[in-house]
Amino acid sequence: MTPIAGSELEERIASFPWWYYRFEFDGGARTPVLSQESVNRAEQLHRYLFDALLGLTGGSLRGLRVLDLGCNAGLWSLRAIEAGAEFVLGIDSLQMAIEQAQLVFEAKGVAPERYRFEHRDLFAGELDERFDVVLCLDLLDQVARPVELFELMARSGAELILIETSLTPVRYSYFELRHLEDALTAVDDRLVLVPSREAVVELAAELGFQTAPLAHRFEDHLGLEDYRRGRRLAFLCAKQAPLDGLALAGEHRELPWWLRLPAAGARGLGARLRRRA
Repeated sequence: MTPIAGSELEERIASFPWWYYRFEFDGGARTPVLSQESVNRAEQLHRYLFDALLGLTGGSLRGLRVLDLGCNAGLWSLRAIEAGAEFVLGIDSLQMAIEQAQLVFEAKGVAPERYRFEHRDLFAGELDERFDVVLCLDLLDQVARPVELFELMARSGAELILIETSLTPVRYSYFELRHLEDALTAVDDRLVLVPSREAVVELAAELGFQTAPLAHRFEDHLGLEDYRRGRRLAFLCAKQAPLDGLALAGEHRELPWWLRLPAAGARGLGARLRRRA
């Protein structure tokens, strides 16, 4: 199949009202982005979390099947393919994101049998395929059903789960109720549950995963102010693979309650996570 190129590609890129990620194609075409901050953020996050994933898989994803939940325009799906993944399934609840991802993969000339993108509710229906790796990036803090999301990822049969999420700044297992101002980012509800660091670790443990909170490794913080403030973190979860060689994030230092209020917002409420029997 001949990749889309030239004026046709440029016209299709321009048909979308906006792009969050920058993609560059042969011939000089590239997607416009809202800011340089988003470009730097993607580059820094690749070094931070994707390189950590590849460190556990011998430097590539060759022969592995990858499930990308909340795939957006397919940036991390594409990174997985470029790292040698055998197949990637991307799922997103935003139709425009799926159309962008399909365009990117067509323009990049990725063989159709190596990927599929689906526009649907993450929680609708069952996965009838098995995967080796799950990408859950900028998603856990966008759902009202985090336990169900973890169960979905575990049922995929994956050995490795890569999570990137904002956190609520408390020391114990806790979910903070927040209201999403932007309806486009909502997966199933605009009221979402944002986890603490310990809640992520405990939820993963309940489903048989050991977890490593990844130490930050950014060259600069342009577009990463939330990381600089300690409000986001990435985690690698594994069923059997040893996580000993990863650089771990330092101990979490809880902020005083009066400093936590602005991050929570006027509608912020807490719900303590209890371990299931």
